[in-house]
Amino acid sequence: MTGLPLHAPGHRGVDFETRVDFDRLRSYRLRRAKEALDGSGCGAFLLFDAYNIRYTTQTWIGGALPDKMTRYALLTRGGDPMLWDFGSAARHHRMFAPWLKPDDCHAGMLGLRGAIAPTAGLMADAVRQIRGLLEDAGLADEPVGVDIVEPPFLFEMERQGLRVVDAQQSMLDARQIKSQDEIMLLTQAAAMVDGVYQDIVEALKPGVRENEIVALANKRLYEMGSEQVEAINAVSGERCNPHPHNFTDRIIRPGDQAFFDIIHAFNGYRTCYYRTFSVGSATAAQRGAYARAREWMDASIQMIKPGVGTDEVALVWPAAPEFGFADEMAAFGLQFGHGLGLGLHERPIISRLNSLREPIELKPGMVFALETYCPADDGFSAARIEEEVVVTENGARLLTLFPAQDLFVANPY
Repeated sequence: MTGLPLHAPGHRGVDFETRVDFDRLRSYRLRRAKEALDGSGCGAFLLFDAYNIRYTTQTWIGGALPDKMTRYALLTRGGDPMLWDFGSAARHHRMFAPWLKPDDCHAGMLGLRGAIAPTAGLMADAVRQIRGLLEDAGLADEPVGVDIVEPPFLFEMERQGLRVVDAQQSMLDARQIKSQDEIMLLTQAAAMVDGVYQDIVEALKPGVRENEIVALANKRLYEMGSEQVEAINAVSGERCNPHPHNFTDRIIRPGDQAFFDIIHAFNGYRTCYYRTFSVGSATAAQRGAYARAREWMDASIQMIKPGVGTDEVALVWPAAPEFGFADEMAAFGLQFGHGLGLGLHERPIISRLNSLREPIELKPGMVFALETYCPADDGFSAARIEEEVVVTENGARLLTLFPAQDLFVANPY
């Protein structure tokens, strides 16, 4: 973990510094998607996963719509991406997304996850249109790779004679090596959370509620330019063990151990960034748990270099029974690594549950989070640490910079 800090230059484009080049970013992502298609044996990819759609078409709409299984994109071998989007969003893309051909931006509606029944015929019409496009391209007899799909749409594709295979594995492989622009956006997203943690430690006093900390973090992130605050865990006191992965209205009390996870996106690129604090003072049990979690974290960071297998990383973490769980399924997500990008959980996924039987080789350009968790000897406190790293030829570089080497006592007495 040597060298200059990774670039987090700010939100604006300027004429006096090289920052994110969005044309270069769009070209890189589409090229990776096309290479994945060419290597898949498919004639086309039909994409419903919101992150694959963004990666391939460079479009996004927010709010409640990305997960409604209404937006979809078709990428044909040798062709340009085509997009079907929610109502007027397609017209907006024709006006403001010049990298897409206007005739390739369509309004689309399949049923809002079943709210419009398949018997209305929207899915049948959509499949008929897709089949016609594949016939025009001479690809109707080739397999069609699909990432995620509603069963009625899958059945309709098969009824109309399309052979469906899995495209998600190919797209996840494409997305796992980040470009310089993706790494800069991931670093900027992490820098925003660095600042939010400073706000949190200043506010973390007896009498504040977990949900108030969540509100503070949301407000600050959106003020700083976050595109989406996906989730914030705020866990304190007796709620720390076992980890509930949520927040409540619990009032924080003197001497509590408290940990937080901040998950948000800046220009699409996500953070997953835990920090643990003690409120006012810390007990020996709390410090001991934190020291063990930090030891496991440092051991895993030391393993991060090209050519290392994810099984080797997972083995430096304790087995589930060593920290109070029956097996690796019960402990999944506590000693854990996961890729970061447009999605929160990309490749590689690192844990004893999966990595020992199917390891992945680490490569330069991979970006992922490493997470450790240690229950305290007092039976209710616990420490949770997470660091985001990028794999370079010289090892790991940290994106997450808020101090975490030792247990941070907020507002000490």
